[in-house]
Amino acid sequence: MLARSGSISLKSAAEIELIAESGRIVKKTLDLLSGMIKPGISTLELDQAAEECIRSERGEPAFLGFQGYPASICASINAEVVNGIPSAKKLVKNGDIVSVDVGVKKNGFYGDAAVTVGAGQLDDEAAALIEVTSDVLRVAIQKVVAGNRIGDISQAIQQYVERRGYSVVRDFVGHGIGSRMHEPPQIPNFGLAGRGQRLKVGMVLAIEPMVNIGGFEVETLPDNWTVVTRDRKLSAHFEHSVAVTKDGSRVLTC
Repeated sequence: MLARSGSISLKSAAEIELIAESGRIVKKTLDLLSGMIKPGISTLELDQAAEECIRSERGEPAFLGFQGYPASICASINAEVVNGIPSAKKLVKNGDIVSVDVGVKKNGFYGDAAVTVGAGQLDDEAAALIEVTSDVLRVAIQKVVAGNRIGDISQAIQQYVERRGYSVVRDFVGHGIGSRMHEPPQIPNFGLAGRGQRLKVGMVLAIEPMVNIGGFEVETLPDNWTVVTRDRKLSAHFEHSVAVTKDGSRVLTC
């Protein structure tokens, strides 16, 4: 049974293990897709491989049908920030960066994570963006400690990114996760330390920095899903589902 702190659910040790099982399938799927991302592959092929992998583990693709979303994964290329819809017409090219977001539901609980992978030979600018975004996720996870506040995570992300000359997306945020894919609290990638909900043992948070080479402004394409940078410069996205435990943070999707 879920304990409640306001509208934020605190998970039991057993429930955290169920989330970790979904997270294990998420990681297996992301590892598979990361190895497949090469010039010439279509994002539809990635989607099909992901669904097969998830179902082979007796999981469900959490995104498929969620609020009407038509695919099992999100696959976003270059200036696409999040929610890129897989398509046979979207072919990965040499030098592209591809952000892949995977969600899994199993035994009534969700796992959610994302990576950004380069295809073929990347230029220095793209490679540096991926490195900074991957690194800042690790920085953020270090702040997932009981007694800290959401703002401690948010400020750590913003400062790390902006000091390196990049920007963080402000229109989309991380979130709680558990028996629902999106639960309170929201976790912005910008903010002030010492502000927001205090972290408690049993919280599970999907932390997902989205980092742009240019400005932080984004817009949604006419498909009503795909979010792109307004200036059409590159964006990268990394995410983990992380539990607050008595011993610190525990990443459930690695």
